[in-house]
Order: sequence, then structure tokens, then C-alpha cells
Amino acid sequence: MHREKRDFDLAALTWDEKPRRIKLAKDIFASLTGRVELTEGMEVLDFGCGTGLLSLQVLERTGSVTCADSSSGMLEVLESKVNSARLSCVKTIHLKSDDGSGLTGSYDLITMSMALHHVADAASLVRRLAGLLKPGGSLCVADLYPDNGSFHSDNTGVYHFGFTRETMENYYGMAGLHDFGFTTAAVVEHAGEKVEIASFKVFLATGRR
Repeated sequence: MHREKRDFDLAALTWDEKPRRIKLAKDIFASLTGRVELTEGMEVLDFGCGTGLLSLQVLERTGSVTCADSSSGMLEVLESKVNSARLSCVKTIHLKSDDGSGLTGSYDLITMSMALHHVADAASLVRRLAGLLKPGGSLCVADLYPDNGSFHSDNTGVYHFGFTRETMENYYGMAGLHDFGFTTAAVVEHAGEKVEIASFKVFLATGRR
């Protein structure tokens, strides 16, 4: 797998043009709301928010959301959506790195969708995010089941070819989270690098501080 960072600033320009990405965000949101009750006034962080496909759905239920990403291009697309829709209570944070270093705050819910496989030390990031949760707060991570590296047409910046339930449960346990949950949130069908059309499963892992 390649360790160079993918140019997400460039990818941001056409990110929302793929219907499968819109559907995936909706499916993950549906799975998330089946595990965590979203209420007005919750403090929410969407880590690796991208163009806000998940963040803005969360916003509709909670009234506010903090969106963090290391790609300024992704945040610019998100901010354009926010301004066009005249949305309030959306805060953006430009991360200096993908490992969450320097991130502060205290949250009732932290979400992360399809970002963990781009982080070299995934276990450390889960611990860092867990440390930002309020007592009783939830961490919800959506990512790929093991895929042998065939999901991405270009594996630049991909450090993990998916995660097993056992791996995620171990990460959550080391981070001091309990009430671990793990479910299939979505199935994505698209052309991968090694196959013309294939189905890839996406899980949602949840846990509470």
C-alpha cells in the first residue's frame, strides 16, 4: 500500500458528483441513528468530515456540528454549502495532520466516516478521539471491512485495507470505551482496481466513554 498522501484538495472539486458517496453517507447516518439518539443541543464532532455529507445530516438533528478535516479543499466545499444554505452553528477546523494532534474540545458524539483507513496509527487516533468525549459520549466510526486493497482504484494514502470486528473492538477497548457495537451499515457497489464491479461492505463501530 502507498503511504503518500492523496490529493484530497483536488478530489474535493468533484467529490459529491458520485451518487454512491451520497447514498453511503445516508446509509451510515441511518445506521448511526439506530445506535445513538441525536438530540438538539448535542456537541458533535465529525472528524475527517470531507464535504460534509454526514455532518450536515447530523446537523439537522442536533442544531450544531463541528467539522474537522486536514484537506482545505474539502472544507471549502463544505463551507460553500453552509453559506449557500445559510446554515448556522457549523464550525470548521482545518487539521494540521490526519492523526488529530492538537485537536481539543469536549463532545457528546464524535463521528468518523471512511477516514480511519487513511490514518497510519489508527489505534492512537481512536484513543485520542475517545479522550475528547464527555462522560457517556459516543464514538461512531464507519469504515470498510477487509477488502484486500481492491476498493480504491488508487491506494495512495491508504494505510489499512479495511478492519475486522476484532480489530475495532480492540481499538475501542484500549481507548477505554465500553458498550461496543458493530454492524453492517452499508454496501457499496462500484468498480475497484482489481475488479470491474464489486460489492464492498462498510461497518459502523460504536462505543461509549
